[in-house]
Amino acid sequence: MCKGLTRRDWLVLSGLAAGAMATRPAEGATRPTEAARPASTGPTEPVSVAKVRSYDEDLTARFRKMFDEIGGIGNQVKGKTVGIKVNLTGGGSFPGYTPGDTHWVHPRVVGAVVAAFGALGAKRVRILEGAENRKRSYKLEDKMLSGGWDVNAIRNAAPLVEFEDTDPVGQAKQYSLLKVKTTPYVFPAFQMNHSYEDCDFFVSLSKMKNHEEMGLTLCIKNLFGITPLGVYRNRETVFHYGQVQAPSGAPAELDPKSNRYEGWRLPRVLVDILAARPVDLAICDGIVSMVGGEGPWVLGSKPVHPGLLVVGKNCVNTDAVTAAVMGYNPRAGRHEAPYRVFKDPKDHPPEQLTPGDEPFQYADNMALLAEAVGLGSADVSQIDVRGVPIKHAMFEYEAFWKSQMPKGQGQS
Repeated sequence: MCKGLTRRDWLVLSGLAAGAMATRPAEGATRPTEAARPASTGPTEPVSVAKVRSYDEDLTARFRKMFDEIGGIGNQVKGKTVGIKVNLTGGGSFPGYTPGDTHWVHPRVVGAVVAAFGALGAKRVRILEGAENRKRSYKLEDKMLSGGWDVNAIRNAAPLVEFEDTDPVGQAKQYSLLKVKTTPYVFPAFQMNHSYEDCDFFVSLSKMKNHEEMGLTLCIKNLFGITPLGVYRNRETVFHYGQVQAPSGAPAELDPKSNRYEGWRLPRVLVDILAARPVDLAICDGIVSMVGGEGPWVLGSKPVHPGLLVVGKNCVNTDAVTAAVMGYNPRAGRHEAPYRVFKDPKDHPPEQLTPGDEPFQYADNMALLAEAVGLGSADVSQIDVRGVPIKHAMFEYEAFWKSQMPKGQGQS
């Protein structure tokens, strides 16, 4: 076995775990990690896929229809507090694009989702994200304004809308201890902003894009930001690389001597986070997005126009279907696209560029790791996909990134 892998990890990731979604195999001989994997028996919920040409469409009506397609959420939302973790990762922008077009969720998607929850009778809608700013007076709304958002329009989209920056240092009462509800991989619990415990219905609202280290960043990866900088200070050193332990007062990791390579470590940390704060509704915005990384700072990344929305009640199911409509095998293993990764050596510690027991840089498939602890199936043959079928919605991210798509596809 590879150093740092448990027997369960090995069974999941060595090619003995499953792959029901048939995708085009690579040319030439099949590598061992691409072997057929047995079908999953993990939990499943319906997932809705929609083709949406632009953010100018009536997105509120679109979301109401998609919510109906997955069985309805009205009973879970009416009279309740809804917490929405949005994705506002990093700064900067591509020429001619706003952050909401490519690497943040789009403000019109956020406003439409808030309006849909308001129409379903939500008592309160609370928008949650870390503003990543040390200024005491800086608010989450300020970060949104910096990206060109109409904050007042979102605030008025439902009867009571609140914004909470979940990063700042605060009193102990501002944080909740949330324990991992499955067998943990790395951490048994996390400290999080109180709003992640206080909400009755929790939504992960993510962008449909690649990630330089993790291969994909969808609804599971979006949860990385719910760990507050006010507690953990530097999430890269604590969670990505394990260079330092969690600060005093925060739960310590189970084994400080476990594998420190981020492609092994961070997918497991992300699954632990999902198990500590389960998602009630997962939404992925792929109307406009980007390929090749999670932000314009990633070398070789570029904007893309897939024209897609994906919605589901189970976060793992939703990420699996989203990976499939992106043209990937949702059950891909280490060193298969998109999990064979290429890191900019200027941005990573030397020991993270070539792990000692592997020939290439890689990330483990977090959906398979989540499936292994019972959080949901990553096998799309077991998932009831509603709306647009995967084969009709598919937009091949890898081909676009490598400039192999027919001319004109993926651009507006």
